[in-house]
Amino acid sequence: MGSFSIWHWLIVLVVVLLLFGRGKIPELMGDMAKGIKSFKKGMTDDDTPDEVRPVDPRTVEHRPGETVVTPDRNVTKS
Repeated sequence: MGSFSIWHWLIVLVVVLLLFGRGKIPELMGDMAKGIKSFKKGMTDDDTPDEVRPVDPRTVEHRPGETVVTPDRNVTKS
């Protein structure tokens, strides 16, 4: 009563084949495999080290005691 017999599984198989057809099931499995492969590739692409990223060329180091020049005035730090 609690388990399915071979006839139940055959009926389920026939219904699935009628709904999807013989050619559609391999296409679906192939698309799923491609999706998994692209997901794995995307996960490994994120593992690049941070040292590869370029440094922002607009960054300027400020040294204490230097004169800072702005467009409207000169400010000297003592």
